[in-house]
Amino acid sequence: DHGDGKFLRMLMFGKPGAGKGTLSGRLVKKYDITSLSAGDLLRQQIAERTEVGRTAESIVASGGLVSDDIMLKIVSSKLDQLRNKHWILDGFPRTLPQGEMLDEALHTRGTPLTLIVNLDVPDEVILSRISDRWIHLPSGRVYNMSYNRPKVEGFDDVTGEPLTKRPDDNPEIFARRLKQFYESTSPLLAYFASKPSSATKLVTLRGETSDEIWPQLESVVTGTFPSLRERVEPKEERR
Repeated sequence: DHGDGKFLRMLMFGKPGAGKGTLSGRLVKKYDITSLSAGDLLRQQIAERTEVGRTAESIVASGGLVSDDIMLKIVSSKLDQLRNKHWILDGFPRTLPQGEMLDEALHTRGTPLTLIVNLDVPDEVILSRISDRWIHLPSGRVYNMSYNRPKVEGFDDVTGEPLTKRPDDNPEIFARRLKQFYESTSPLLAYFASKPSSATKLVTLRGETSDEIWPQLESVVTGTFPSLRERVEPKEERR
């Protein structure tokens, strides 16, 4: 039974820096949900030299963008293997035509999207977060001048080595990425909002940090999909 509300088939939208990766990571770690990245699936097809992978490889090699048709083929062939599984898809759809194609393909298969989450984090919050962010490159340690300052300003707590900025942590680049996000994602969200499908639930979660949004996300997901199981840690079984 691929009943409408039974399986989590989810897309999450959020501007760059809204905490999408952090939040979907927490869901996948705690619950029995398969996490899919469109980019990873594409690379996998190329590596395995499948028919669609070889087509994609020649396009990528010549600096082109893989067409919507090919991406849909790659994504939906993977989703076909997950008919009775909970999943979250990242990186596709990014545009309105892709959204329409995916929606149509999943409906045809009888496995429609069941949850679309829109993360609403204020622009100025994300902007101040990236302008306050410093990193210690060798270890990946991240400091934030607002809430997680280094003991000595400009230097890593553990090694004493200097901290640096990420190249794309600058307001101009961020503003450009934000503009791209609004141009491509607003029509997508409008499309899903305007389609009154009983199968698909669309929710907007508001907050300034992932920690603020997490309890809202968890309660929507567990409330809507009672069949969702927490992952069992092997070490707990042995006790």
